[in-house]
Amino acid sequence: MNLKGRKINFKKELTSEQIKRQDFVDNAIFDLIKTVNPAEKEMRWDIKMIGEIRDVVGEWMVERLKITDEQGFYPWVEE
Repeated sequence: MNLKGRKINFKKELTSEQIKRQDFVDNAIFDLIKTVNPAEKEMRWDIKMIGEIRDVVGEWMVERLKITDEQGFYPWVEE
């Protein structure tokens, strides 16, 4: 456990909460893409496109606005 009483993940795997956060962010970005799409053509899930947009949004939230850190915005496991 760390100093705040949270469990430390020694297995280097995402927790279920972290996976839920990733899913939430990716789905929110995909919903945004579909919402602002002016064409009648249906948008298909494209994780590369979603990832590129996620990087820009993350940059704003973490570096420019400083409202969260990288793990808070989109959790990942360091290898």
